[in-house]
Amino acid sequence: MARSAESADGFAPPEDDLQRLWTPHRMVYIGGQDKPADASAGSCPFCRIPAGDDEAGLVVARGTACYAVLNLYPYNSGHLMVLPYRHVSDYTDLTDAETAELAAMTKTAMRVLRAVYSPAGFNIGLNQGEVAGAGIAAHLHQHVVPRWLGDSNFLPIVGRTKALPELLADTRERLADAWPKGGA
Repeated sequence: MARSAESADGFAPPEDDLQRLWTPHRMVYIGGQDKPADASAGSCPFCRIPAGDDEAGLVVARGTACYAVLNLYPYNSGHLMVLPYRHVSDYTDLTDAETAELAAMTKTAMRVLRAVYSPAGFNIGLNQGEVAGAGIAAHLHQHVVPRWLGDSNFLPIVGRTKALPELLADTRERLADAWPKGGA
């Protein structure tokens, strides 16, 4: 069944039977707008975030050696990253204190995400180097991605689009409020 619908910008989609979910905000990520100019700490957004406001930087929690922040381009709602304050790219270069706090904050992130969103599981991982998928390879960051049954449906697989039901600011507020005060 062919149909033609005029969009807000005056252009109509192709005449076919497909529904379309437009996500133009993703072009910023695809185009690399927020990628650092080089691998230095001065160009690193993960080094700048802790110096700013927690709400503006999407910081959920702060520890002594590490902090938890929402991913600006999340795979799912609640997609957190736990990372050291120190500009370090390789897991083996973390200090013992950084390694311990990274692990403790990851465990807390899972507990908080379970309490707030009730996911069925998690993907947790570090992408070491650009070739391994690290978007910002110069600053180590561990992903904590909540998962639900059926969240890998046709939309991200075929449509290469992810529908997120909540604004990042609202997600940050909910998780920060649920994070235990004074602990990893």
